[in-house]
Amino acid sequence: MAAILALCAATAGCGFKLRGQQTFPFDTISVPLNSPLGFELKRNIAAANEQVKIVDNLADADAVLSILSEAQEKVILSLNTQGRVREFQLRYRVVYRVASPKGVDFIAPTAVVLTRDITFNDQVLAKETEEAQLYREMRSDLVHQIVRRLGAARPVVAEPE
Repeated sequence: MAAILALCAATAGCGFKLRGQQTFPFDTISVPLNSPLGFELKRNIAAANEQVKIVDNLADADAVLSILSEAQEKVILSLNTQGRVREFQLRYRVVYRVASPKGVDFIAPTAVVLTRDITFNDQVLAKETEEAQLYREMRSDLVHQIVRRLGAARPVVAEPE
């Protein structure tokens, strides 16, 4: 029992706090994207704050999250002594923007690039599956970063007339 109390006291003293709900500077958001990235963004935004409504109509939204570009790249990192590929670097790059329907930015166009290194062997058949799994994990990491940045976004001070 004393060990549990000591653990609780140590955890409370270190500043640990459960994440809880995100607070967003808008009440409704539109994510006009019908792709795995769009579906995951919608799901995570809804889970981060239950009061924020995701709407399909841009006119009904306080904010619009737009994906300006999305790209997956595979770059050679190293070669073996026979000149065959030994390692690749997988890159997932997304440029996004969050703005009001009138064009005032909550988050200006921002690029996020995630990378993962993967070894390659001609004899192994499961490398395509591993690569696809790494891209899915990068997409999930990216979605979490965007949701955290939405929580840190500043509210629009004044709409232009």
